[in-house]
Amino acid sequence: MNSAAPETRTVVVEREFAHPPEKLWRALTQPHLIAEWLMANDFIPELEHRFKLKADWGIVDCQVLAIEPNRTLAYSWAALGLDSVVTWTLTPTRHGTHLRMEQTGFAADQTRAYQGARYGWPKFFDGLEQTLARLD
Repeated sequence: MNSAAPETRTVVVEREFAHPPEKLWRALTQPHLIAEWLMANDFIPELEHRFKLKADWGIVDCQVLAIEPNRTLAYSWAALGLDSVVTWTLTPTRHGTHLRMEQTGFAADQTRAYQGARYGWPKFFDGLEQTLARLD
């Protein structure tokens, strides 16, 4: 069977945080906080807003695709030939928030980008944890 779309891979990172969804939402949507754990940016939490994430290795061009405060945030992530989508899902738990990050759209021949994301996102999550620990 031949499908029309080429097969793509997805990176998923999930972690439980001992913080309420509102606190995680702040860290995911306030530019100065995003800069602490992810990258320098000009993010605005508005649907269709175009923004850039800046790292020492280059720039990621992004656009907000979905936004539901304290629940869901999705944006396109285009860099170094990769066109992908990053989706954050926040689920309240008894002790805090379950955070799920899914990055979809890695083509079969984009092994380096895929492996980079598999390696990088858990480190970003560690940085997010440190940022959250400092927040009131």
